[in-house]
Amino acid sequence: MTLHRKQFILGGIAAACLAVAAPAFAQTGKLKVGLMLPYTGTFAALGNAIENGFRLYVDEQGGKLAGREIEFVKVDDESDPAKATDNVNKLIKRDNVDVLVGTVHSGVAMAMAKAAKDSGTMLIVPNAGADAVTGPMCAPHIFRSSFSNWQPGYAMGEVVAKRGHKKVVTITWKYAAGDESVGGFKESFTKAGGTIVKELSLPFPGVEFQALLTEIASLKPDAVYTFFAGGGAVKFVKDYAAAGLKKSIPLYGAGFLTDGTLAAQGADADGLMTTLHYGDSLEVPKDRTFRLNYAKAYKLQPDVYAVQGYDAAQILGIGLAATKGDVKNKAAFAAAVEKARIESPRGTYTLGKTHNPVQDIYLRQVSGKENKLIGVASKSLADPGRGCRM
Repeated sequence: MTLHRKQFILGGIAAACLAVAAPAFAQTGKLKVGLMLPYTGTFAALGNAIENGFRLYVDEQGGKLAGREIEFVKVDDESDPAKATDNVNKLIKRDNVDVLVGTVHSGVAMAMAKAAKDSGTMLIVPNAGADAVTGPMCAPHIFRSSFSNWQPGYAMGEVVAKRGHKKVVTITWKYAAGDESVGGFKESFTKAGGTIVKELSLPFPGVEFQALLTEIASLKPDAVYTFFAGGGAVKFVKDYAAAGLKKSIPLYGAGFLTDGTLAAQGADADGLMTTLHYGDSLEVPKDRTFRLNYAKAYKLQPDVYAVQGYDAAQILGIGLAATKGDVKNKAAFAAAVEKARIESPRGTYTLGKTHNPVQDIYLRQVSGKENKLIGVASKSLADPGRGCRM
């Protein structure tokens, strides 16, 4: 055998060995993730927590998902629906992101869902609970790692009815999240025989509560149900207590009322009961590890928003692992996520047929600086996904 032919054969064998040893990923270049979150305004702290959680999961995987390094492109959505279409199109058309992750405000999320549906871009929603995202706007490439607005409200309606309250006033911002949270509460509470005395609201992100609190006092309901979050939740809880209502009319809410807000609310929040898919002191091994890692990385204690960001990255990782890094293989991506049992700090959950979490909704009570777990308000609660045609 000639030296030249020997070198050729050996070279071919070496190349074949390298091919076998190479990672089995269809795509190996950087994956562009567009983070469209609120970094200013009422929900700024929520946006930062979501990003922190997302980055934590990626860092735990060595900075790569399915062999692909993650490149982040960020846009501050300012929780402004009027700017949402322009902002999401910057990420899709200007920055050519592979995946959209966002957002907090339900009105902004609706614009993101429309743009994702029209363009075929993968979207993972790490907070906004707009029912329509996994209802009429559902699509095979749209996922949610958080909740629907209906879920905590529905669970709390059952709780309030079981606690013997018959007449309730609701109060929220007049926008999708508030309307849908109240709608979920109303559905289960009235089904159990309760009556909604009055539905009060004010424009988002208004915080002039005094006139509405005066009206609540005059109506003398058995209890009040509310949906507020971020800075608005802080002021509402403090104003409710200052008006003397906390002592006479029990206040119940979706968990965002007291999640990520307790430090600012102080003693005014003590004893408040809320429903959410996460809480402090959960006996979940994954949660203990998550809380330690988060505190080490960011010198902060995580909240539900950090969990939802972390799980958004988990969903992306599950789908990419199944498609060998190819985010464009939407059918295989969706199939993998749909059959997955997601090991979350909140406890294990699945995604339903509309890609919304099927999860336990917990009853929590504020004690000091924690939302202490009391029990499960609603087990494996699935959003009805009304209007989804997927």
